[in-house]
Amino acid sequence: MSTATTGRPGAAGTVLVVEDEPDLARMVATYMTHAGYRAEVALTGRDALERARRLDPDVVLLDLGLPGLDGVEVCRQLRTFTDCYVLMVTARSDEIDKIVGLSVGADDYITKPFSPRELVARVQAVLRRPRRPAPAEGGSGDSERTFGDLVVDLDGRRVRVDSRPVELTRTEFDILALLAASPTVAFSRRRILDEVWDPGWIGDEHVVDVHVAHLRAKLGDDPGTPRYIDTVRGVGYRMVRP
Repeated sequence: MSTATTGRPGAAGTVLVVEDEPDLARMVATYMTHAGYRAEVALTGRDALERARRLDPDVVLLDLGLPGLDGVEVCRQLRTFTDCYVLMVTARSDEIDKIVGLSVGADDYITKPFSPRELVARVQAVLRRPRRPAPAEGGSGDSERTFGDLVVDLDGRRVRVDSRPVELTRTEFDILALLAASPTVAFSRRRILDEVWDPGWIGDEHVVDVHVAHLRAKLGDDPGTPRYIDTVRGVGYRMVRP
């Protein structure tokens, strides 16, 4: 089905709205346009992937409950060719839906019904996050942090465990880089949100725990006997010093 693009030259960014309900999709696109973004709509998962390849959007608002190719599979395929920000939209409040969405590379989630103001605020917040960190002074050698068998290259955005590369989502890497850059600091969930997401981010702080859980799983780190990331009870997280 053909869908319209809205926006104007010089827009603050491009938002791809993936939603199978045409009226809701158009409404969301209109709000994005009024907020200064270029907005395009896709009504199916396959159309979303095609448009994402062509547009290279800054943000994808991705409905979890798409018919056919659902939001989880769309997100999984998006992550094979783009590092755009993905906000998963779900009509179900079940925690498992949120966890599944984040596990395949979504950066955040929002539950229906949502207010247009909240949705715009979420998009604004993720777009304030830098896509790549500023290089550390002193070259790539100074950017490596080592914790036993774990090596985090802050500039190159590479992670190795036992000399094997580990593929992380952008959000997972950003959390790990934050902890690794200041390994003696215990970071609260709120501070992690402020540093990795944005000080103006609104939503459930539990999103940090979900991303950390996926990060630990990819690193092979048992939270019961952590080698890399330690839980600071009542506070948040910090790196384990060897």
